[in-house]
Amino acid sequence: MKRGSVEADGSLVIHGAAFQLGSPEWVIEWLEKQEQALPTPWFRDETPQKLVEVAPFAMDRHPVTVGQYTTFVEATGYRTVAERRGWGLVYGADYWQQTPGASWRRPAGGAVDYHPPDDHPVVHVAVEDADAFAAWAGKRLPTEAEWELAARGPGYRLWPWGDEWSRERANTVELWMGEATRGAAEWRAWWRARQRDRGPVPLTTPVGALSPHGDSPYGVADLAGNVYEWTASPSRLYGPSPDCDDSLLNVMGRYRVIRGGSWMNLRFQTRTSERLHGDPTGWACFATGFRCVQDL
Repeated sequence: MKRGSVEADGSLVIHGAAFQLGSPEWVIEWLEKQEQALPTPWFRDETPQKLVEVAPFAMDRHPVTVGQYTTFVEATGYRTVAERRGWGLVYGADYWQQTPGASWRRPAGGAVDYHPPDDHPVVHVAVEDADAFAAWAGKRLPTEAEWELAARGPGYRLWPWGDEWSRERANTVELWMGEATRGAAEWRAWWRARQRDRGPVPLTTPVGALSPHGDSPYGVADLAGNVYEWTASPSRLYGPSPDCDDSLLNVMGRYRVIRGGSWMNLRFQTRTSERLHGDPTGWACFATGFRCVQDL
């Protein structure tokens, strides 16, 4: 594949900075008091904070869209991991399922007649699919530190816009179910009903649809919700974390960091320092996409 060009509304310069990557201890204490489904050890991979220094770079304003990925595929003939193996991960009634025919072209699976609009973020992309696009476009995936700096700036904030939650600023579960959403059981009941009526169609929104109110201090859109985003960083703890959840400890050194939360997550999973970890050897699901950066 050779380097190509992608029609987009540009990228934004993120000024370099030294900052404390991760969550301060008060965030963990705050999460313990919230009505949310996950126990405290689940968030311990966000602590302790780690001083990092990031050089200036440019980040795409939006996640890569279906239309942009189409341009790439038409120019190169590339086939994604999900297309080659014949299935992608879709959340069923109770958990993730290997769904035949699910790919970036058919995010809900081959049996559901849904084709995502060109201005929605592309999903069902594995790490190698994201890397292939980025290389073709003359870009790369952001590191975890670059992603977090772009999301909040050098000073800490819970969400890209600040510490006060607003459901109109991000495509999360609250946008669809309402502010009173409490936890996993309520979400599952809602999702079962929705997929029974319409199929497991991902509830992505057009990129930038909630701008500028949901943007980061640098003007970057969709860094909270819409789709999770791959980074270039292997999963590592920031420092000693003896009470970290065992399932997280088991993937350190093997998985890749994913950031930002998605349309299927509650607000607590879309914070600027929240971390998810995905298998870089083939994880591709209907809630994960990516965006690119460039060196200056």
